[in-house]
Amino acid sequence: MQFGIFTVSDITQDPTTGRTPTEAERIQAVLTIARKAEEVGLDVFALGEHHNPPFFSSSPTTTLAWIAAKTEKIQLSTSTTLITTNDPVKIAEDYAMLQHLAGGRVDLMMGRGNTGPVYPWFGQDIRNGIELAVENYALLRRLWTEDVVDWEGRFRTPLQGFTSTPRPLDGVPPFVWHGSIRSPQIAEQAAYYGDGFFHNHIFWPPEHTQRMVEFYRRRYEHYGHGAADQAIVGLGGQVFMRKNSQDAVNEFRPYFDVAPVYGHGPSLEEFTEQTPLTVGSPQQVIERTLGFRDYVGDYQRQLFLIDHAGLPLKTVLEQLDLLGEEVVPVLRKEFAALKPAHVPDAPTHASRVAAAGGPKDATVHAPADSVTGQAR
Repeated sequence: MQFGIFTVSDITQDPTTGRTPTEAERIQAVLTIARKAEEVGLDVFALGEHHNPPFFSSSPTTTLAWIAAKTEKIQLSTSTTLITTNDPVKIAEDYAMLQHLAGGRVDLMMGRGNTGPVYPWFGQDIRNGIELAVENYALLRRLWTEDVVDWEGRFRTPLQGFTSTPRPLDGVPPFVWHGSIRSPQIAEQAAYYGDGFFHNHIFWPPEHTQRMVEFYRRRYEHYGHGAADQAIVGLGGQVFMRKNSQDAVNEFRPYFDVAPVYGHGPSLEEFTEQTPLTVGSPQQVIERTLGFRDYVGDYQRQLFLIDHAGLPLKTVLEQLDLLGEEVVPVLRKEFAALKPAHVPDAPTHASRVAAAGGPKDATVHAPADSVTGQAR
């Protein structure tokens, strides 16, 4: 099982000091957090995509490529790639390039996004969100798996004889997770293709997460990809820890109370009772996270949100130390002991290349020079 962290890249005022970091400070902080995640032994670092304040991450491939150059083992992912407002051609090319630069340590999570104004900024209509996700992803898969693509659809200009470059590393595209909080159509899409399904699992009660994951598992089996309990599932989660649980509650409360997403709503106690948010000791985080298996079954990836709502970098790095030293080693051991042998591990580039029969050179050589038109 993979354990890691994801960031939404918010730039938020620290309510205890009144200070808001600059974009430059927050970007550098996230780079530090990613390297620290590898240092403490986590498996995955994931970064979201946003195109509006208070978020900075408009170009996750640029950021992840820098992190790839500074790390050696950690898997790099997105926690949202906007399949609705990005051109699938650009996604195909950007993430294949990142895959090469990172030596295969790349996967991505498709999402529709939850910010309405983004759609018209990129020439789309939010009312077409599901249709955009379906059509754009179907094209993306063809761009990665077919050397020359002829295509015509509803939402972009047609393609004739188009080759996306570079081709996927070793002839194997990055693994795709489909992220959704509330849309069964996206779970259906993940199941249809045999891709992973990632449920954010932060803002909703466990019963909702259970229904979404169960639906995905049933449809995964329906499409013939394997038994329902072999479907590839990931969960989000949010934690804040201190050695003493009451210290954690006291320290995190001012951040929770004014957080941009859920501040000024339910109390911290109500929210931790009704959702998977865990604020307490490392042992409480371990017990709560192990409990996720009770209602989603064995799953492959667990990502934690630990750096939002204005928390200072020093505090986030302390959270990473606790995750790496006290929480993840126990979770890794306990989940491994519970997992049946027939349930697969999270896909990696190496495992996917092996399943494809080994690496291949996927380079497409043009029959003629694209500048002069002369045959080679």
